[in-house]
Amino acid sequence: MPPPQPSPTPYRADVPADPRTGPHAPSRPHPAPGSATDAASGPLPDGPDGPDEHSGPDRPDESDESDEHSGPDEHSGPDEHSGPDAPDAPDAPDAPNRRQGPNGRHESGGSGRPHVLGEAGSGPAPSRVPDLLAAGSALLLVTVAVLIGSAIEAEHGTLRVGWPPFYARWKPHLGPGTPAALLLAAAVVLHGPALAARLPWRRLVLGCWGAAMAWTWFLALIDGPRRGVAERLTTRYEYLTVIDRFADAGAALRGFTDHILLDAPANWPPHVAGHPPAAVLTFVGLDRVGLGGGAWAAAWCVTVGASAAAALLIAVRVLTDEERARRAAPFLVLAPGAVWMGVSADGYFAGVAAWSLALLALAATGATRVPRAAALCAGLLGGLTCYLSYGLTLCALIAATVLLLARNARPLPYALGGVAAVALAFSLAGFNWWEGFNLLHERYYQGAAAIRPYGYWVWANPACTVAVVGLASAAGLRRALSGGPHALVRLRRGHDTARDRLVLLALAALVTVAVADLSGMSKAETERIWLPFALWLLPCAALLPVRGIRWWLAAQATVALLVNHLLLTGW
Repeated sequence: MPPPQPSPTPYRADVPADPRTGPHAPSRPHPAPGSATDAASGPLPDGPDGPDEHSGPDRPDESDESDEHSGPDEHSGPDEHSGPDAPDAPDAPDAPNRRQGPNGRHESGGSGRPHVLGEAGSGPAPSRVPDLLAAGSALLLVTVAVLIGSAIEAEHGTLRVGWPPFYARWKPHLGPGTPAALLLAAAVVLHGPALAARLPWRRLVLGCWGAAMAWTWFLALIDGPRRGVAERLTTRYEYLTVIDRFADAGAALRGFTDHILLDAPANWPPHVAGHPPAAVLTFVGLDRVGLGGGAWAAAWCVTVGASAAAALLIAVRVLTDEERARRAAPFLVLAPGAVWMGVSADGYFAGVAAWSLALLALAATGATRVPRAAALCAGLLGGLTCYLSYGLTLCALIAATVLLLARNARPLPYALGGVAAVALAFSLAGFNWWEGFNLLHERYYQGAAAIRPYGYWVWANPACTVAVVGLASAAGLRRALSGGPHALVRLRRGHDTARDRLVLLALAALVTVAVADLSGMSKAETERIWLPFALWLLPCAALLPVRGIRWWLAAQATVALLVNHLLLTGW
């Protein structure tokens, strides 16, 4: 007879949790019936009393040890948290009250109090110089891209953007959204870390979505309700201009590839020609149900796009642990990329892709009662993602990393089945994905891409990504790059920690961005095109020490506010 299950304890920011311990988690015993809790609805229960694979001498503690100063398999010697880049130690009054709980986890007892993210403590201060240098280097990259790009555009006019490297023009301005954006930014900076540490999980997920949506709306309204929202998707380049050509959707799908090339009769506008038909069909569907026009299209894109914050929060929790997810939450809210998510269709694409990967993570880690259904839904959304944008097939790199981190390929057949179902539906409707992709490649070089120099954009595109993910992510990415080799070794040996998995997830997103960059199929406008990839770099800000977290949040908000107030962006 198995030992009784311990009752779940409320989340404490100083107590690492392992949400991968679920009813279907690979290589783990099944808990008693009815003891599992979905990752989106509340804390997951601990396993049975007694030691498990996390408590043995060969598995490091799931804490934020500094990978920069330790070897790949150091499990002895001085305390790992004493290095210069270690996270903050608990406050001195609480340290004596720490005790060993079930599964070797630490709990606080006696008069101990939960650690609040961003709260000062008495532990040794970690070195901030390397992080500041990384943020400064990112800022320098943007500055150099602006200066060199402006000189190239002034002399040759080959970049075809108004304020290189951004698709924007210089126009300092204020707007109706300015006061609200400033107030929300201040509230998240001051109170976001504490709320993220204390809110019940379900409220945190919903609150993260709601706050990210508000942030996106307020930034969009800086440009005014008409130009910033209602008219964004109604220009001659956008989807809403061809709604009337889909009166017979079947005929339009069968002849879709006939209008991709620039010299084709009645050729599609750039964004319609540059994407598979699921993108335009989304707005056709909204029009059919009475939600036509730019305002409703904008509301759809903002709502779905902002939900990516909730999807990433869930994915980080089940792939790493709850502590790191809660640390990442305020950074997901104040994402500078919200400047381009409100309003562009790529924000909508990012939301769909994020939920596809989050559902795959839930299925692979066993953090849901219905892993097969979750995997199938992940595949359906993944298939839709591929028919929203050709380039989003690169999300497969992040999906493969999710399965690798979970050490579980069992969801793969169900996920592939979902992708195949979407592909079959579009094929039967008359659209050939490969034909469309090949014609798009030809159309791409019929336009501005033919003269935009690859030699500039191959390094200026990452400068745009800096503006999307912010300086905190740049600093966190430095830690991911530094700890990546050791994390890979520990993953291979089965000794990986939650920190290792977060590092590898961030590096997978970085590799995806790098592949997209080197392909040459995105010269300019990557601040919106790469949103579905770049958003997965945001959680690496959780690698930063707790001390100073509010300064990093302030830096994130400052990037977004400066871009939106100084530039008149295309989206």
